[in-house]
Amino acid sequence: MKNTQIISVLNQKGGVGKTTTVINLATALSFQKKKVLVIDLDPQGNATTGFGLRNDDGTKTIYDVLNGISSFEDTIKDTKIDNLKLVSSNVDLSGLEIETASENRRAFLLKDKIENFINSPKNNFSYIFIDCPPSLSLLTVMSLVVANSLIVPLQAEFFALEGLTQLMKTIDRVKIKLNPELKIRGILITMFDKRNKLSSQVEAEAREFLNEKVYHTVIPRNVRLSEAPSHGVPILIYDKLCAGSKSYSNFVREFLEQENILESAA
Repeated sequence: MKNTQIISVLNQKGGVGKTTTVINLATALSFQKKKVLVIDLDPQGNATTGFGLRNDDGTKTIYDVLNGISSFEDTIKDTKIDNLKLVSSNVDLSGLEIETASENRRAFLLKDKIENFINSPKNNFSYIFIDCPPSLSLLTVMSLVVANSLIVPLQAEFFALEGLTQLMKTIDRVKIKLNPELKIRGILITMFDKRNKLSSQVEAEAREFLNEKVYHTVIPRNVRLSEAPSHGVPILIYDKLCAGSKSYSNFVREFLEQENILESAA
């Protein structure tokens, strides 16, 4: 098995910065000459449009892979960024849960399709990031089954930790029944507002309960961060000097340091 890491970025709450995290983490790693693939597993297709690609142009998507129309490698598209490729998504994906209702291995559908590619000579990726939908649906379970590890963006707002507890239970169930190797790589606090006392309370609680699982880097609320997707470019290209861009650069440094620690421990 090739040493390609599959990392799912998930949280069942919407609007917590999942897609922004996938786009900018993948971009920063590609700047470091790492070969990166992003799989957009959200029917909204925001990672697709966030890289400036269309999700209504009739080209093959992850939906075509999962329903057996296309091979995985035939859906891999170039982006405008060197070393970074994408498997796109669109609204067709929302029908998959009903269409596969009678399949008894449907939780393994994505894993089965990806594994053949990963073990083939065509695979030269160091990282595959999966952008998950904002729900604990079949698509999210598929991503948990195929992933080696998880990054969970956690919004610094009320109810965030409550939602995290629910997610942890799902992860534990998947570990017991479907993917015993699965581990949480880290929790990334997003949308942090230093003027808001609640943000600081959520951060303090998260660090108290989850200890070293919480990344030191915190992603702030930032207007430029929310503008970048509408221009179809990552924040690291759109405005490399803004607070959001600097925080994602810090996060990637921390991610790579964590990688070195994990490799030396192996």
